[in-house]
Amino acid sequence: MILHGTSRLLGASCLLLALAACTPPEPIRIGLLAGLSDRGSDFGESVRNGVILAVEQQNQAGGINGRKIELLVRDDGQDKDKARQAAQELIALHPDIIIGPVTSSMAAVVMPLFNQAGQIIISPTVASTDFYGKDDNLFRVNCTTREAAIQHARVLYERGSRRVGLAFDASNLPFGETWVKGFSSEFEKLGGVTSSTAGFESTASTRFSDVINRLLADRPDALIFVASTLDTARLAQQARRLAPGLPLSSSEWAASGEALSEMGGSAVEGMLMTHAYNRDDPGVAYQNFRNAFKQRFQREFGSFSLLAYDTANVVFAALQKRDKDEDMKAALLKYGPYQGVQQEIRFDTNGDATRRVFFTEIHDGSLHQLK
Repeated sequence: MILHGTSRLLGASCLLLALAACTPPEPIRIGLLAGLSDRGSDFGESVRNGVILAVEQQNQAGGINGRKIELLVRDDGQDKDKARQAAQELIALHPDIIIGPVTSSMAAVVMPLFNQAGQIIISPTVASTDFYGKDDNLFRVNCTTREAAIQHARVLYERGSRRVGLAFDASNLPFGETWVKGFSSEFEKLGGVTSSTAGFESTASTRFSDVINRLLADRPDALIFVASTLDTARLAQQARRLAPGLPLSSSEWAASGEALSEMGGSAVEGMLMTHAYNRDDPGVAYQNFRNAFKQRFQREFGSFSLLAYDTANVVFAALQKRDKDEDMKAALLKYGPYQGVQQEIRFDTNGDATRRVFFTEIHDGSLHQLK
């Protein structure tokens, strides 16, 4: 009887061991916070798609050290209350890291929550200088508004502009205000002047003709729009109606060129845009990413998709190398620099990175990069 009972116990133990061996390990949970239902949702969707592509490719390659990646997506709706709720939901799920948010205004809302919870986040696109140089829980992959705006000022000055009017979306004030400040400071150093600025709230009822008229009153020789793709298209339409020959340009916020061309039509013809990637790159990594994105989503990608793809792969690299008890902040700082599709991503001690900026123009509905 004793031997028989022992045999049964051994059999049960073996069965449990076999079942345990067949049970897949717990997935690695990564959060994603982006605006997916607001008027400028093309921005958030572009980021989401870049992350999805990276996650799917990593899982197809076996995940991270044998563990699959589970993506936990929440929509901040570009709304303060919705963003707080989405952030709290993600915090409660205890992800290893959260990618996002995608706008500086939402970062200002959710960062206190993430810092209090000790939750590490990494944003592909947050660029306001308000978040630069701070020892907190935010890592940034993009350059700051100041870096992008300075380069924009130089390009416009070289192209002959001397009096520039700027329209910016005040609902994303941490981005728009710091971009305008960076541009104006550099443009004035070069010998130009910001003739006027016009802030507006991004709502369906905004009269963009009023915004343009406010800028035109000071007789600028060029206009810049610091706004989402949709609002940039609407501003351009009014600018072409009220001042047909005036040169137009946009910040990197509206850098999804194909979408801008679709929304703005002939009004965005000739528009100069800031981009975070080299469209003419013949390199294998870039071509592979571009082809994979088009195959997966049946359309071309925008700057934000590439930034998001790079961000996700930075996260994967750090997760693969970190020690068992090592926190994500330490791992991200320790195991860099990281190679992106086109550019190396190197964080300083505060989790800030920089990035080269490129410029393109829309001609015949297509983007053409400046040499």
